[in-house]
Amino acid sequence: MDPFQRRKLGRSDVMVPQFGFGGAPLGDLFVAMSEADSEATLSAAWDAGVRYYDTAPWYGRGQSEHRMGRFLYRQPRKDFLISTKVGRVLQAPANPDTFDRGMWAGGLSFDVKWDYSYDGIMRSYEDSIQRLGLNRIDILIIHDLDWWHHKTDALVHAYLAQLGASGFRALQELKAHGLIGAIGAGVNELRTIPAFLDMVDLDFFMLALRYTLGEQDTLDEELPACAERGVGFIVAGVFSSGIYATGPVPGAKYNYADATPEQLERARKIEAVCKRHGVPLASAALQFPLHHPLAASVIPGGFKPEHVTRNLELFRHEIPNDLWAELKSEGLIRADAPTP
Repeated sequence: MDPFQRRKLGRSDVMVPQFGFGGAPLGDLFVAMSEADSEATLSAAWDAGVRYYDTAPWYGRGQSEHRMGRFLYRQPRKDFLISTKVGRVLQAPANPDTFDRGMWAGGLSFDVKWDYSYDGIMRSYEDSIQRLGLNRIDILIIHDLDWWHHKTDALVHAYLAQLGASGFRALQELKAHGLIGAIGAGVNELRTIPAFLDMVDLDFFMLALRYTLGEQDTLDEELPACAERGVGFIVAGVFSSGIYATGPVPGAKYNYADATPEQLERARKIEAVCKRHGVPLASAALQFPLHHPLAASVIPGGFKPEHVTRNLELFRHEIPNDLWAELKSEGLIRADAPTP
């Protein structure tokens, strides 16, 4: 596949490259990155031709946006696309000396306030352009408004109501004034897509984990509902947070947890089919989602320059159609999954 071929992003006029760079590692996800590694990784991506970059205030509690912005503001603005997210507003913690950054191996010491209101989204947008050092964001995504993060129906419905009552108006105004080009929502769970489609007019979803080589349950209801409305998607977490990059090795992660024996065995069988066709498992993982007509881009990240260059090599690896046919015949991907 050509990583830099562009596709229309859902209902918007934005054309995104098929391959982008995901910025969660720049926030010290699992591993603390040095400033030198951050700069070198972004430089490697740019020099290799990557022109779509995704970040969020949550990634390293502002760290990813700062690092990405310090690099991108030096590049010609017309030459790249950037997406970031809204829903969390960062603020100084009550007790800085004892503040716990949680899942981030490094990052910054800022507390999070959830806010999907008009004022909250406008505040988040303004804060992001300051951290990035850019005066325009191409793609803005409603972040983590789901049961995965908020746990209860009461909280999810309260935040959805907040978004519907005023927050979405902020996104529409930003788009109408040319300050963003597309509006999306991040999805971690299956039932999130219908909740959004029933309430607001989105251009696309960013699917974290939910349409990958490892799972395609969104083909049942979610993606057909998107197709009816012309809503596209971008795939984050294309390796299912690890196993389809590392292979089924001891300690492999699947959707942010240790892979179960069943998940390891499924990946082992998929990898065996790939090997019979001379295809790296990670190549199949990177390319599979983009055979869906609604898909616009995949956005793997990286902690080192070689991660980016390797992902690009894997993306370009030619995959014979027979591989997809065999995966279907073995019941390892769904028979109705779009493939060549």
